[in-house]
Amino acid sequence: MRDLMIYDRILSQLPSSIKIIVKDRLPQNVTQAAEWADTLKANRERSIDSLFLKMMRWKGCLHTGEENVNFARQDELNRIHSEEEENPAYQTQVHMQHDQTMLITTCEAGWNVTNAIQGIFVLGLPYALLHSGYSGLVLIILAAVFCCYTGKILIACLYEENEDGQLIRVRGTYEDIANACCRELFPKLGGRVVNVTQVMELIMTCILYLVVSGNLLSHSFPALPVTEKMWSVIAFVALLPCVFIKTLKLVSQLSFLCSLVHFVIIFAVITYCLTQTHRWSWTSFSLSTEFEDFLISVGVIIFSYTSQIFLPTLEGSMKTPSECRSMLNWTHFLACVLKTSFALTAFLTWGEETKEVITDNLPSSLQTLVNLCLLTKALLSYPLPFFAVTEILHTCVFQGQKSSSELPLLAMIFKSSILLLTLLMAMFVPHFALLMGLTGSVTGAAMTFLLPSLFHLKLKWKKLMFFEKCADISVFMLGIFCSLAGLVCSIKGLLKALGQK
Repeated sequence: MRDLMIYDRILSQLPSSIKIIVKDRLPQNVTQAAEWADTLKANRERSIDSLFLKMMRWKGCLHTGEENVNFARQDELNRIHSEEEENPAYQTQVHMQHDQTMLITTCEAGWNVTNAIQGIFVLGLPYALLHSGYSGLVLIILAAVFCCYTGKILIACLYEENEDGQLIRVRGTYEDIANACCRELFPKLGGRVVNVTQVMELIMTCILYLVVSGNLLSHSFPALPVTEKMWSVIAFVALLPCVFIKTLKLVSQLSFLCSLVHFVIIFAVITYCLTQTHRWSWTSFSLSTEFEDFLISVGVIIFSYTSQIFLPTLEGSMKTPSECRSMLNWTHFLACVLKTSFALTAFLTWGEETKEVITDNLPSSLQTLVNLCLLTKALLSYPLPFFAVTEILHTCVFQGQKSSSELPLLAMIFKSSILLLTLLMAMFVPHFALLMGLTGSVTGAAMTFLLPSLFHLKLKWKKLMFFEKCADISVFMLGIFCSLAGLVCSIKGLLKALGQK
């Protein structure tokens, strides 16, 4: 009876809102019940759920010594875990595990390279054959071989051997390689030159995607009273979500979709050309070509293979960097086969009537469908160079400050400014093939041939075999020739086109 009175007194001290919840869960010992009531009274202001959990844990501690030991162990584990979370080494390990999840597979890296070397610029290859003849076919094959080789030697420049003869990655970017080569005379000059060259090429690539998007839309919907420049603005609006891209993994997924669209386009155009074999004429190919036209074609072909600018970052983001060389082999081989087949069948079909953008030669029924696919490809291709150029510029402008992930608003404004810059420049440079030739002759040849061979000779001279030295020197001379000659010829062609407008 006395116990019941005490229980009633305990219940009377509790808020009415929780009496029903706890009435059937009171301890069976009066002393313990009184202590429990005092605890509840002291914590009355807390939420019902929190109070209920405390009560149930207190009640559980009344049963056995073994259960008390388990709770003690749990408390100890919680304390240790909290200490680990405050430990810098533990935090570093967590960050490393997070970074590991952001790494890309070999296939994803391959899709990025495929996106770069089988981009929208393949549309200019039949036009390049028009000006280069049989030599253009040879150039497409040689460019694949040389670009694959320079990609490999550029990756090799990222590594040095340790005392045990193992290769250790001591450099992370193209800029680091350049600084390592120039550190004796000008420690920072090499990296700055490379950064300027990279930014030029990437910005020009983004501009070309906008230019070709406007061209494709204007030819797909000729009945609409919209100019080509206005179509470029519409394509620009579709690209606004690019400012929210933060990781290379998302770019890799977009590159995969882009490559699928590319294969569909190549298959559609080649299939149509094969139905027109009765129009083919090998007499369209010429053995002799004008030197200036030939050099412009060289720029177009080279620029269609440029991926070196992305390779250091891609290789560093791979889960298995040792597979990078094999990835370069199969991507460039596949690109060579598709480019040669596409350019040859298209040029044989239209011959002297081949236009700068080959889709302009297609019949209207097929042209609209292919142009829309090409537009999708152009929009999906844009994020790769845009992501690369924003990362380079952000590192240069905000060096030593917080990363873009820690300053989301500032990073968004910065990316939006670059996106707008590409649109403004696209509005004033509408000549697709000539601009591609100009960019390929200058930055493309420099980043693809000249600089990788020069850096490889500088960093690996003592370890290179005689044949490797000859190969690097030959590629270096080729890069100088293509850059200088292509620059002069492309500027003349561009000025001539602007004067005729």
